[in-house]
Amino acid sequence: MIRKIGVTDTTFARGDMGGLAVKTLLEHGKKRGWSVEIVRYTVPGVKDLPVANKMLLTNEKCDLAISLGMVGREPVDAVCGHEASTGNIAVQVQTGKHVIEVFVHENEARGSEEKLGQIMRHRTVEHCINALELLFDKQALEKRAGTGKRQGGPDASFVKLY
Repeated sequence: MIRKIGVTDTTFARGDMGGLAVKTLLEHGKKRGWSVEIVRYTVPGVKDLPVANKMLLTNEKCDLAISLGMVGREPVDAVCGHEASTGNIAVQVQTGKHVIEVFVHENEARGSEEKLGQIMRHRTVEHCINALELLFDKQALEKRAGTGKRQGGPDASFVKLY
């Protein structure tokens, strides 16, 4: 079965996160024997992502969307990132389909270009794999439930509950 994945990204991002997402989805999908079709939609900034995701999920009939964006370092940018995230949540509720949000905040890198690139790469690749598993192999995610996995940084520690 071919699954259709929407990839939304922005011109504001400091690296081609959308291109990396498309590459990762196609390569990882092929390696696992999963057939994917990608529809990419690039917009100016993060606040434009929710409507792009809605269009891909409804008009293009994508099964899932991956929403990639960069949030600047200024306080107003954090507000814009929050608004975009709220919009992505609304799109999920309206469509009944996942929007996997892959936002990177410039503040996470503390001024290091190398660190920013590492975060962007790691978060994009790991969330693309998560998206594929949501569509093709939900049990893989279930096996990692409660393990403190974090994309783009060190994992959180595991706390034994039972």
